[in-house]
Amino acid sequence: MKRSALIPVPLVGCLLLSGCGVLSGGGGVTLSLVAADYGTNDSNSSSNYWNKLAKDFEAANSGIKVHVDVVPWSDIDKHVADLIAKGDTPDVVQTGGFADQVAADRLYPVGDVLSMEAQANLLDSFNKAGQVLGSQYGIPFISSSRVFVYNKAIFQKAGISAPPTTWEELRKDAELIKTKVPNVIPYALPLGPEEAQAESMIWTMSGGGALSDSVGNYTIDSQQNRDTFKWLRTNLVDKGLTYPDPGEVDRKTAFTAFTKGEVAMLNGHPALLKDAAAAGIEYGTAAVPRKSADVKDVSFGVADWLMAFKANGHRAEIKKFLNFTLSKQNTLEFDEEYNMLPVTQDTLEDMSENPQHQDLTQFLQNLPNANFYPYGAPSWDKVSSLIKKQMGGAVKSGGDQVLSDLQATAASEASKSRQG
Repeated sequence: MKRSALIPVPLVGCLLLSGCGVLSGGGGVTLSLVAADYGTNDSNSSSNYWNKLAKDFEAANSGIKVHVDVVPWSDIDKHVADLIAKGDTPDVVQTGGFADQVAADRLYPVGDVLSMEAQANLLDSFNKAGQVLGSQYGIPFISSSRVFVYNKAIFQKAGISAPPTTWEELRKDAELIKTKVPNVIPYALPLGPEEAQAESMIWTMSGGGALSDSVGNYTIDSQQNRDTFKWLRTNLVDKGLTYPDPGEVDRKTAFTAFTKGEVAMLNGHPALLKDAAAAGIEYGTAAVPRKSADVKDVSFGVADWLMAFKANGHRAEIKKFLNFTLSKQNTLEFDEEYNMLPVTQDTLEDMSENPQHQDLTQFLQNLPNANFYPYGAPSWDKVSSLIKKQMGGAVKSGGDQVLSDLQATAASEASKSRQG
């Protein structure tokens, strides 16, 4: 399981609510929950959210206790693996992936641990993303998306009246900014090791390609993708309209520069808007520019997941807990606390109609039709790691070979995962 990079900066935290055993002193069941921490300090640690939710759940469900273990993103994979190795498998885990646990036959299918009403309330695009070989095991918990974000003040200085809708318009705008607004990076292209897989997927989609097809086969080295990265190299990178070496630029670096007024355009997520507003940056959002009008709109989504483990046999209790967790009140509270996007119909409707979330309109509109990483492929974690390390080379001379090498390695990893 790997973190899906929805929000940066984890905080160490662990909260024990009801003891550490599987059975409580009164003979009732104690569920064990391990969750990732989205907080940046003690005041907004995710343990505060799970603490309150667990107490509310226990009050409404006599005989069921919840033991909550909140773990930083950097440690959660190893922590869960260690628990399983010791025979202390948790009942529920909230983290960035699920396919490896499906491959190990450790999880309940979603139909066993969610009511029909709760399943129907999940956005269909997320239900599909949570499937492995046609069966759903990943339960979406929170989501994020990416949209085109631009600095309105820089656009005004450069004489640009509207955000670009095509690559050609993006190139022209970037050249205007370079000429008229010195000391500003016209377009941030973060293909560094923090999150190159997201920027790569957005660009391949906007060029009519993809990193994988509809059934999870990798398509990294397609002609569409070769054309996309060649265009980036010759039209943006070589012309000095991005950072000199995008492969050395992380998302965090690009986002921080945007909040300082040092970057004019980039693909961003909701947390960037919050930081930009706090820094006094007047920003705008728009759809991701496409190669041409005949390429379909880019709706890119990422998600973090809940999964239910079979080891302790607590299916009925897990079902009650997960149905409670995914209620509108509880999902809305988490989404608003961490500026995340919803995964359920009722929460999506609430946030879409709430004027306080007007800045998220472009993101919210993307969710029902969002395209995701191949979360259901057990090989995705390794392939994603390779993309993070190597994709920056695709916008340099010899970029086609980078795509070819990534494709070969991805195919090999996929074959290994199918064999065992």
